[in-house]
Amino acid sequence: MTSIDVHELTKDYGTTRAVDHLTFSVRPGRVTGFLGPNGAGKSTTMRLVLGLDRATGGSATIGGRPYASLGDPLRRVGALLDAQAAHGSRTARNHLLALATSNGIAGSRVEEVLAEAGLGPVGGRRIKTYSLGMRQRLGIAAALLGDPEVVMLDEPSNGLDPEGIVWIRELMRKLAGEGRTVLVSSHLMNETSSFADHLVVLGKGRLLVDMPMREFLASRNRSAVRFRTTEPARLRDALTREGCETMLGDDGCWRATGASAEKIGVLAASAGIPLLELIDEQPTLEEAYLDLTAAETEFAATMSPSTGKEV
Repeated sequence: MTSIDVHELTKDYGTTRAVDHLTFSVRPGRVTGFLGPNGAGKSTTMRLVLGLDRATGGSATIGGRPYASLGDPLRRVGALLDAQAAHGSRTARNHLLALATSNGIAGSRVEEVLAEAGLGPVGGRRIKTYSLGMRQRLGIAAALLGDPEVVMLDEPSNGLDPEGIVWIRELMRKLAGEGRTVLVSSHLMNETSSFADHLVVLGKGRLLVDMPMREFLASRNRSAVRFRTTEPARLRDALTREGCETMLGDDGCWRATGASAEKIGVLAASAGIPLLELIDEQPTLEEAYLDLTAAETEFAATMSPSTGKEV
């Protein structure tokens, strides 16, 4: 099996350090979500792994070797970094045929990946007529052309419609299930939470998190219990006596911290207090990510205290 290994990777552009002594590994058999604010160094790191930029220091290897030294690289690594890179005057089929021919891949594989990407009926159209979502599909088809062990995708859901987003989600799970190494950069937190098993999070070029998704969410745990009752004062008093804190939300529901839904349910039942709603609320990936990266965001909007709008 092939892994991506980054060790003390550093990249400077003049006086700007885009990647700062990064060390992490992307293992086979799971989807690794690659997250971070704009300017965090995600795309630069992926370019360094693929040998498209030269590192200032450190190393990035695939299966223990630099990308540039791999034989038949398209069979080893499939990557989508820029869906706009394909020549617009070519047809999608000819674009893939050129890649296949130059890499010793059978032409029949072109039809397979076109079909897998949902582009079979439009493979003869020029790429310049494609929508952004169709170009994304073509880029993914190109990444899969060599049936690679390692797949690296930068914002693969960009421009995709809902059906396309479901398709890419299922595709990534399938690839990981086959034992491949899958690294996916994305800004869509809810979408990432639906497919990623592991997270690598960057901030200002530095590594912030390298852990399984579940562990990350648990580490940022600020869970609460949402409840509604016809007797809020009585239940609040009972919860206060148990050391819980309560707060009325903008949605008209109460939230309690310091207790589980099960504990509150038992407490309400013993006191004869009717409950209309009782739900354990767990932090979302988006909430946990924003909490983690609040100080690492290079470009952040501020909110007007009076209007609540960006200024």
